[in-house]
Amino acid sequence: MNIEILYVADCPSHPAAVKLVRDVLAAEGITAQVHQILVTDKEMAGKLKFLGSPTIRINGRDVADDQKTESFGLSCRLYSGSKQVGLPPMELVRHAIVKARQESRP
Repeated sequence: MNIEILYVADCPSHPAAVKLVRDVLAAEGITAQVHQILVTDKEMAGKLKFLGSPTIRINGRDVADDQKTESFGLSCRLYSGSKQVGLPPMELVRHAIVKARQESRP
């Protein structure tokens, strides 16, 4: 399972996003490395289709499935339906991880 957290420097939600992902992995009994990717400029943001900090991707898919936009850049990210500013709801992360685990099974 490939888990990425893309973020900008000084993002106040970045550490909480890492903890959220690790907590969900632990609750699901999954051992996986969490790759943290620092997005440093607009060119990099465009290449990575970076939707804002933090962005959590499981096997290349955004946990919030918000990839309808073509606007990429160095900004903070808000998730609709979340009780915590700057973080996706835990259930979105759990759903993405469980789905990725099921897809990897033969």
